[in-house]
Formats: sequence, C-alpha cells, structure tokens
Amino acid sequence: MTRPHASERLIRARTDSILRRLRGLHPKRIDLTLSRMRRLMSALGHPERALPPAIHVAGTNGKGSTIAFMRAILEAAGLRVHAYTSPHLVRFAERIMLADEGGARPIAETWLAELLEECETANAGAPITFFEITTAAALLAFARRPADVLLLEVGLGGRLDATNVVENIALDVITPVAHDHEEFLGDSLRQIAAEKAGILRPGVPVVVGPQEEDAWHAIAERAEALDAPIFAANRDWQAFEQHGRLVWEDESVLHDLPMPALAGRFQLDNAGLAIAAVRQLAARGGLDIGEEHIARGLKRARWPGRLHPIRHGALRQHVNPDDEIWIDGGHNPHAARALAHALADLDDVAPMPMVLVVGMLKTKDAAGWLHHFDGLVSQVVCVPVPGEENAADPAELAAEACRVGLSARAAPTLEEALRMAARLRPDSPVRVVVAGSLYLAGHALALNGE
Repeated sequence: MTRPHASERLIRARTDSILRRLRGLHPKRIDLTLSRMRRLMSALGHPERALPPAIHVAGTNGKGSTIAFMRAILEAAGLRVHAYTSPHLVRFAERIMLADEGGARPIAETWLAELLEECETANAGAPITFFEITTAAALLAFARRPADVLLLEVGLGGRLDATNVVENIALDVITPVAHDHEEFLGDSLRQIAAEKAGILRPGVPVVVGPQEEDAWHAIAERAEALDAPIFAANRDWQAFEQHGRLVWEDESVLHDLPMPALAGRFQLDNAGLAIAAVRQLAARGGLDIGEEHIARGLKRARWPGRLHPIRHGALRQHVNPDDEIWIDGGHNPHAARALAHALADLDDVAPMPMVLVVGMLKTKDAAGWLHHFDGLVSQVVCVPVPGEENAADPAELAAEACRVGLSARAAPTLEEALRMAARLRPDSPVRVVVAGSLYLAGHALALNGE
C-alpha cells in the first residue's frame, strides 16, 4: 500500500477532527428515534426526497455481502450505483460509495469533510447521534451525484433507523434475522424481526432471505398489513450449489451460475438473495439484467473483512510462510455458526491446526459466539480491540472461552497473537482466523496496509 501524500494526510486529519466533534453532539451512542433526523433533513432542504430509486436492506447478518453482490451485478449491467453501508473497516469514507466510471468508489475525503461541516452547521448544535448526522451527509452526497440505484443499508433495527427517512424506496430486502442488539430491538426473535420489518412500505415489494419461523411470521404479518408483495427464500425462489456451480431458480427461470467470489457456504444465501432482489428490481423497473450480468457480478463481488484471506502484506511477517491468515468480522452467534461451518469446509479440503484470534465488545454474547468453535480449533488467543472503549478484556474473554471448553490464552496485541499462533506448530502450517468484531477486522486490515 502506498503511503498517502502529506496533503492527503492533512485532508484525512481534517475529516477525522470533524468526526470526533460530531460524536459529542449526543450523550448516547444509540438513541433510536426519527424526530432528530427529520428535523435535520428539513434544515438541509430534504435531500431524502431527491435520491435515485433505493433498495433498502435490513437484517442481522449478511447485509453488507448482499449489497456487495447486488452492486456488482447492477454495475455489470451498466448501471450507476451508490451504496451506503456501516460500519467502516479502515476509513469512514468507505461507508459512502458513489457511482463512478468503472464502478462505485468511496467518497473523496475533501468532499466528505465539506458535507459533514454542512450538516454540522445545519444542525446548529442540537442533540443528534453520530450515525444520524453522518447518514445525513451521505444522503446529501447521494442526492447531488446522479445514479440509477441507491443500495441503502440499515444501521440498527429498521423502524426507527436514520435511513428510514428515505422516501424513494423501490424494493426492500431483509437478510437473515438473529439475536443481536437485544437492548434496543427486543428480547425475542419475533420482536427483533418486527423492528427490522419496520422498513416495509405500503405496496413496495420485499425480498426475504432464509429466516427462522418466528422471524418469518413477524415479517410476513407486516408485509400483509401493508399489502407489500413478498418474495421469500425457499418458497418463491431458491439458491444452492450443484456440481461446483450456483443454481438459482424460481417458477419461471433457472440460472446456472459460477460460484460466488466471496468465500464461505453462507455466501450462497447472500448471493441468492441478491439475485432475487435485482431480478425483482429489473422486472418492476424495466431494466435489462440478464444471466450474463449476474454471472459477471458474482465473480466480481468484493467485501473485505468477511472470511477474507491475507495472502500478502505486513501481517504475514508474524507467521510462518505456509501458515494461512483469514479475517472475519462476524460478531454474533448466528455469524459465528456460519463462520464455523465455513471453516469446517476449509478443514475438509485442507486439514491443518486452527487458531482462533478473538477480540469482542463487552455488549456481545461471547459464550454464545465461542461455543460454535468447540472441537474445531486447537487454540484460542484473545486480544483487545484497539480504539474501542467498550472492548472486552482479553483475559476475561479467554476465561469465557475456557468455560465453554476451549483452550485459550490472552495476548496484548494482534501481532503478538499471530506470533503465538505460528509457534503452535512450528514445523507444519497453521490456519489462523482473526474474528469476533468488525472493528478488529478493520484494525487487522489497516495493519496489513489495506
């Protein structure tokens, strides 16, 4: 990775300074309501009313990967695509992807700083959360740069999420719903799914990924109440692997496609959901999106930090030449189960001792996350998540891992954890998996120069 020039470092420093200032505008990190967002939208001249047709994406897991597949397919069909996702891995600008020649690119730091300051001025010091005011900046950017489609990821929940002020929604998508953020969304899966389904609009179709029964009923009830057509996985369409290919089919078509570029069996569900969504968008918007565009998009899709192999870069200096390093940002038990299945598949193809390097936030279900790896990994090394005041203490996390039956220890840094993993089997390759937090995944990628 080339080091940024001095001028670029100054621009980044300005953006970082503004972002730090915006974090202090509200005493609570998360406070779900739409009233502050609506006030700011009015002060900014209602950018939420001047956006390209949007696909609104809610759910617990797979939102980012599904958006990555949709963006790659739509761009393969020649469409200009904006995308909004969160959180970021290395730089905040990653959250705001703007349509450009050759595909969407992160917003320029200079323009990002200008938009953030514009939102800060319009807000006039009133209480507002960091996610709300930065979402406002994103909506300004999307309103001022032409595009054919906006892919819009919900930050938390759906019903009261800042993104739910957007009006020009062409399609809703709900990825698998699981237990996460219960303190904000409810204790039961049905309650959580009802909050996610709060993005649904009257008459706007919704494409739904695989769901547990309670989640499905909550989503279906909401869709029926709003007369929103629903297209559900394993009922109206399905996606599965056959002879090393991805087969996608509904009642009218069967697509024989290449396997997705993103690793892991769970990506089949995300790819299938993305295909169902773009087909609905095409059918309703008269867009020309064919099998060749879908195939090209599946091969081109990229989504860093999700079962991401590290084959080059600075992190590799801490392990042996034949050791593997993988990074994954999944941070709840549902994501851990998917990751464990993917790692088991890797182990079936190329068996080797596995070391899990874990950092998590205190708010996460550590025991529920860790138990999925019992019998799969040889060693767990627990590390801090740098820059996160809510990070779990590595020693306490290691103790939790031991309680669920894993062999675990703590390390002061990610680099030391990698060196400890490499020493586990100095004469044979080791598979090292860095996981447990998207913030830790971002830290790892930054250390690696990505």
